[in-house]
Amino acid sequence: MPRDDRSPKPDAPVYEGAERLQKVLAAAGVGSRRACEDLIFRRRVTVDGRVAHLGDKVDPATAVIHVDGERLQADNRLVYVAMNKPRGVVTTMSDNKGRNELAEFIGNRVEQRVYHVGRLDADSEGLLLLTNDGTLTHKLMHPSYQVLKTYLAEVAGPIPRNLGKRLLAGVELEDGPVKVDSFKVVDTLGKTAQVELSLHEGRKHIVRRLLAEVGHPVSRLVRTSIGPIKLGDLRTGRIRRLTNAEVAALFKAVGD
Repeated sequence: MPRDDRSPKPDAPVYEGAERLQKVLAAAGVGSRRACEDLIFRRRVTVDGRVAHLGDKVDPATAVIHVDGERLQADNRLVYVAMNKPRGVVTTMSDNKGRNELAEFIGNRVEQRVYHVGRLDADSEGLLLLTNDGTLTHKLMHPSYQVLKTYLAEVAGPIPRNLGKRLLAGVELEDGPVKVDSFKVVDTLGKTAQVELSLHEGRKHIVRRLLAEVGHPVSRLVRTSIGPIKLGDLRTGRIRRLTNAEVAALFKAVGD
């Protein structure tokens, strides 16, 4: 039977201003300190790419920590927020034209200064992510990471049977081709229809331009997901903090 050696390893690196790893894990919501010690002992925690040991100290602001292969954000200065942006609100924290802006809905509910990840035009609504994590923001917005975004659109109908195939194959726009990753008709109501489409494109007004190009202009557009984060039942104009699991899922979506 292996010896239950919970003593610190002599070669564990020490960082200026560092804290014991189990304390950092517990503060990040992983579990009690005792439970976190057990995770470390069972070699389920890595720090900066190496297997962690009991007694290790880390700087939560800089350490890259994984638990069971999932990235853990231990820096409590970083915040991750989901918002259901209402129609008519511009995606900016300050608007010099006097229009409704994001800051009106965030108010003092988030102490840190946050920035929106990408945009939704004023006439569109739905899921918007806000964070002060600049590195993650860059990766979520960069096309090379191919983070899918899903939209529910109300469009002019009827919808021809071959529309999905056409969108999946690609449509030429004035600034280049675009194709969706998935498409389905959700409902039809007289001369209008609801369709759901997913794509990893981030060009301006891309969904509206795409559907208008194929003869189905959009009358209402709602973004329902960004990567693994879902809008769910979050009410219009409300915000919520992402869970640790959701933040880990975002890191996984961009390969961290």
